[in-house]
This record gives sequence, C-alpha cells and structure tokens, in this order.
Amino acid sequence: MTAPTFIAGDWGTSNLRLFLCDSRGAAHDQRNGPGAAQAHGRFADIFATLTAQWTGSHGPLPAVLCGMVGSTIGWIQAPYVPCPTEPQEIVAACTALEAGRLQIVPGLSCRSRFNAPDVMRGEETQILGALGLHEQLRQGRWILCLPGTHTKWAVVENGRVCDFFTALTGELFALLRDHSILVRNPQGVDPEADARAFQKGVTDQNEFPEAQILHKLFECRSRQLSGEFPAHAAASYLSGMLIANDVNNALRALSSSSTGRTVFLIGAPQLTQRYASACALAQYDVCQVDGGEAVLAGLTEVFRRLPGNNP
Repeated sequence: MTAPTFIAGDWGTSNLRLFLCDSRGAAHDQRNGPGAAQAHGRFADIFATLTAQWTGSHGPLPAVLCGMVGSTIGWIQAPYVPCPTEPQEIVAACTALEAGRLQIVPGLSCRSRFNAPDVMRGEETQILGALGLHEQLRQGRWILCLPGTHTKWAVVENGRVCDFFTALTGELFALLRDHSILVRNPQGVDPEADARAFQKGVTDQNEFPEAQILHKLFECRSRQLSGEFPAHAAASYLSGMLIANDVNNALRALSSSSTGRTVFLIGAPQLTQRYASACALAQYDVCQVDGGEAVLAGLTEVFRRLPGNNP
C-alpha cells in the first residue's frame, strides 16, 4: 500500500462507512457511524470525530462522500444530474464543503421509460465503480440491477447511464413480512427449507407470468395452509415471488437485441445471489459485483477525476 491520500465515505440512511484510502482506492482503515437519519444536523461533528485520528496522523485529507448525506435529510442537498450522463459529468456536479476539502457526489435523475420521474442517490457511485471494475461495461449496451430496499434497474451504453427505474421490491417484502397475514413467523429456522421455499416462490411466479402480482401474493398464505411449505419458510417463499416478479418485468421492459442476455448485479452478495437465481430461470447470464467493492471503487474514481487529483 502507498500512503493514505483521501477519505472515502458511503453515508446512507441507516449507516455510515468511512475508509482511509490510498490513491488506488485500497483501504488502510475503516470507521463506522450513524446514518443520515440519525445524524440530525451533526454531520460535521460526526465526520470530524470519526476521522480525527486519521487527520491527526496524515493531515487534513480530502474526502469524497456519497449517499443520503447529499439528500434533503443530509449534510447538504446535492443536485441530481439528469440522464443520460457520463462519469465526468457526475464528478463535475459534486457539491463542495469545508472550503472544497470535502466533495459530495450528486444523485441521478431521469424520465423513465414509463414516462415518470425517477431518482437515485448512492447507486450512481456503485455504477461508477462497476464501470471501473469491469471494462466491458464501457463498450456496448448493458443492463444493470442494484437490488435493495428500492431496487434500481439501469441501462448503460458505452459507459454512459442512459436511464433507469425503481422497484420497491425490498420495501414491499419488509412490509408484507412484518405487517401482513402472509408471514406469521418472519424468522427462518431451516436454511435448506428456506432455500427450497425461495426457489418454489420463483418457480410458482414464473408459471403464470401473465398474472399480476396482486393476484398471486395470497398464495404465500394458501400454500402454507395446503402444506406445500412450512410456515417458518413463508418469508423466503414471499421473497422468491417478489424477486421473480421484479426480474421478469424489468427484463421485459429493458431487453432488446442491443442489450444482450447478461445482467450485472451490484449489491450485497446474499441478495444478488437471489436475483441471480431468478435471472438464470429467465435464461439470462449474470455478473455479480460486490456492492461494497463497487462503492469504494466509485468513490475512488470520483476522487481521481476531481481537478488536481489526476495522476
């Protein structure tokens, strides 16, 4: 490793992760802290406290932060960059704080192919990281999926983010798991039974792709009562149904002869693996990208492209 050069930060709604990085993006050290929802106007103090040891040893290092730190509940509201856009346009729209020492990455906005406004904040940095980690994304047209509470589906072409849309898959799953009759025991106790139930959820959803998800969801209850899977595996079955519905409808909307049959999945490995299973049944290949690695690579890419930081 070379000497620390900058601080990279992923400041989401619930969690903050800070990294002390060298110029190549290798992390020397890490600090964790409260998310934007808990910061309540204390962003500067939290950042200074968590990085005090680093700045004491290495001086006032520059920093690049992404995520909800740039939202209406964040440190400062950073702009949305309209799509289509490319990496340098995103970097140029960073919002400066602390006399320019700290830069906040902007979010992205678009008019989706469903003729509706859409936004992302934080995922754009993961996309920048994926573009750096996977050279093939910089040529041709590709489908990207970033699973999560609000899953993002995006199309990139020759390294430019063309457009995207959002699916509330994760949030809907949590609401139905915790506040509906569909799942009475949200904690799985048998990994093998959970895996089988998830796969069954995907398969059952795929059996009638023309059926609306609202016409299918009660099967999570009725198939328990009929003994097709145990009650403790109901959450996994529900997850399979929702993810299969998300995947099938998104691919139908995004697929064309120019996008090919590969989906880049960017996120937490356990979740991207579930999406990979659904993509495979839809006869798509996948490339899984660890979300943590992608965001760090994206923050490093932003740092390198900022004025005065080019090697």
